[in-house]
Amino acid sequence: MDLSTLGTETRNERTTDLDRMPVTELLAVMNAEDRSVALAVREALPEIAAAVEAVTRSLRLGGRLIYLGAGTSGRIGLLDAVECPPTFGTSPEQVVGLLSGGPGAFAVAVEGAEDEPARAVADLDGVGVDERDTVVGLAASGRTPYVVGGLKHAAARGAVTVSVACNADAVVSRYADFPIEVPTGPEVVTGSTRLKAGTAEKMVCNMLSTASMVRLGKVYGNLMVDVRASNDKLVDRARRMVVQATGAGPEAAAEALRAAQGHAKTAIVMLLAHCTAEEAARRLSEARGDTRTAVAAGRADRAVRPRRGQDATKRAISPSTTVSAR
Repeated sequence: MDLSTLGTETRNERTTDLDRMPVTELLAVMNAEDRSVALAVREALPEIAAAVEAVTRSLRLGGRLIYLGAGTSGRIGLLDAVECPPTFGTSPEQVVGLLSGGPGAFAVAVEGAEDEPARAVADLDGVGVDERDTVVGLAASGRTPYVVGGLKHAAARGAVTVSVACNADAVVSRYADFPIEVPTGPEVVTGSTRLKAGTAEKMVCNMLSTASMVRLGKVYGNLMVDVRASNDKLVDRARRMVVQATGAGPEAAAEALRAAQGHAKTAIVMLLAHCTAEEAARRLSEARGDTRTAVAAGRADRAVRPRRGQDATKRAISPSTTVSAR
């Protein structure tokens, strides 16, 4: 195809004197161009919403969200994938990023790899793609051979397919069950799709993963209650989340977290449903990880069978009731 016809490859008339602009003017132009990205993404919200539902279904079935891309697009997918375990407590296998040229291409560009669709077939077979998965092909240009080949192969394996492109009437859209097009127009530096197009792809990936995790109950209100408290900052955040979600004091929140082995979601259910860590874990399992459902079930159960004797809150945070609910 004639690449010069793509919006992302055309010359931006507002930046033809970029090399002669004072720094403050150059930055102002970049900022003005970036503001248009969010508006372009907003136009695609219906298509993004449909893709979120597909991703959520896959994850509920035990499948995966698999990002597939080359160059900047692939790096953005990989970045979103690696952030999901610490943010949402997912396993590394649940959200996967496949980058043309392999993991080493994240730090050192392997530009020619994007022209080889067979690489995508091998990469998808390497992770065992199947009908439970949703594969998201990221291609700023909308025609990357690696992504086209990957979407074709994923569909042949029965997976749901999503495409994300930054040009209208993209080639990749023809091979996706849920095509998403976010036309971002000419770049500040002609053809440098790590700029506006990359920003748009990052925004869409943020939406796909975050909204899916919210739908799966990995967020309570706006709190990341499945966070893995693996450093001092996150331990403090987990404690503050329990306080914010339950209204408990810092000491009670810390004690509940100790009983729940540091898992904020379990501690929240313990305090709101007045139950032990073991009971909270069971309720969360029955609620498929949804905190509100687990809390409501606990309150309903207490209304039918009110507790007597020893204070329920004290039992809930007893150190002898520690259990992992991940």
